[in-house]
Amino acid sequence: MHGPASPGWLLVAVCAATGAYCLLRMRSHVEEQRRTAGGEALMGFGMAAMAVPAAVFTPPSWAWPGYVAVFGAAALHALWSARTGTHHLHHLVGAAAMVYMSLTMAASPGHQGGHGGSGIPLVTGALLVYFTAYVLLSGVRLVPVAAVGAGAGWGDRPELARACRLSMGIAMVAMLLTL
Repeated sequence: MHGPASPGWLLVAVCAATGAYCLLRMRSHVEEQRRTAGGEALMGFGMAAMAVPAAVFTPPSWAWPGYVAVFGAAALHALWSARTGTHHLHHLVGAAAMVYMSLTMAASPGHQGGHGGSGIPLVTGALLVYFTAYVLLSGVRLVPVAAVGAGAGWGDRPELARACRLSMGIAMVAMLLTL
């Protein structure tokens, strides 16, 4: 992503830690939680890789079409899964946002921002509004979560899963702002 190196590395760390925790959540005894955690781990690690500061590492030209392919496939999977539950629509929006950012970054390698002097494009603005609202709503939902008993494993802690989703939402807002 474009932008200063220090916040970029912080974003990489948050996204990678979130992805790692989502891998732990895949050990849940509930199949739906395992599937959701797998998709969230993909998003976390993908966001971490995309957030590496451009001043440190400039991805090769083939990386952006690779991101488009991986997150395009994730978007199709989320679209297919949405027929069984609307909670998959957020995953669809997240994967589509990653495709959009990949296409934007591919179109503007090495430039400070891919939009020139024309301001924030409509798609970026719409995604910023969506993810900002998602972050605010997730933060409110995080507060009243009841404590889970001592026997619950890492994959079955709803408050940690919500914190994971909240951190990825905040990271998505930060990435969209630097686009």
